[in-house]
Amino acid sequence: MQFITIGGITLHFNHRPAGQGKPHLVFINSLGTDLRIWSEVAGAFGGSIATLAYDKRGHGLSDLGATPYTIEDHVDDLLGLIDHLGIEDVVLCGLSVGGLIALGLAGRRPGIVKGLVLCDTAHKIGTADGWNARIATVQKDGIAAIADMVMKLWFTPRFHAERKPALDGCRNMLARQPVAGYAATCAAIRDADYTGAAEAIAVPTLCIVGDQDGSTPPALVRSMAKIIPGSQFAVIAGAGHIPCIEQPAVLVALINQFLARLPSE
Repeated sequence: MQFITIGGITLHFNHRPAGQGKPHLVFINSLGTDLRIWSEVAGAFGGSIATLAYDKRGHGLSDLGATPYTIEDHVDDLLGLIDHLGIEDVVLCGLSVGGLIALGLAGRRPGIVKGLVLCDTAHKIGTADGWNARIATVQKDGIAAIADMVMKLWFTPRFHAERKPALDGCRNMLARQPVAGYAATCAAIRDADYTGAAEAIAVPTLCIVGDQDGSTPPALVRSMAKIIPGSQFAVIAGAGHIPCIEQPAVLVALINQFLARLPSE
């Protein structure tokens, strides 16, 4: 296990270096998950491409830190980690809130970002009323109170029927996240609007969504793709909100195709 303290926050991360000359592929988790959701996807690159995954603050083995959070706090953490590791060029792969973090980082440090893979995310996610209701519920009753509902948003009915052990494990992962970190990240999403950042993107961008995503449906992700200059849009069949778990091979293929089309320097 790898840990580093950035700005007073200890972050858990997994860095797999590779040969020189290619950007690092940086994976940014969704709400209520940790870096393990990327295991199959990151592992598929087999050292041919350097990868970095980490637990954002308030999740997994990383510190909680002071609450409330903003997306920019999460951006600070990731930039500090990237700088600590001496990484100069990145392709950011952000899932859900991870996509907001990717948009924020691209706006803050555009010179290091060579491409964006925005997976099951949007420039503006949900409503204030919806996020406030979720925050109130988990603060009163714990994350377990919403876990079954979230699993229906994350995964397709087929996943529920055929992959129950994996479903149980994902439910455990969600329910065992710190309530304070989960609620603070809900508030960060609630308060975030990265429409302007999306419109200003000037690097190749691939927007991906599961065809049965209940959290950021295809129409929402497509609306983001339309405002990002020159972006590509892809739908993964048979996937909900977490295709890196439900359809990792398809996601890997899409990422590989995207990387192959990036301009060489």
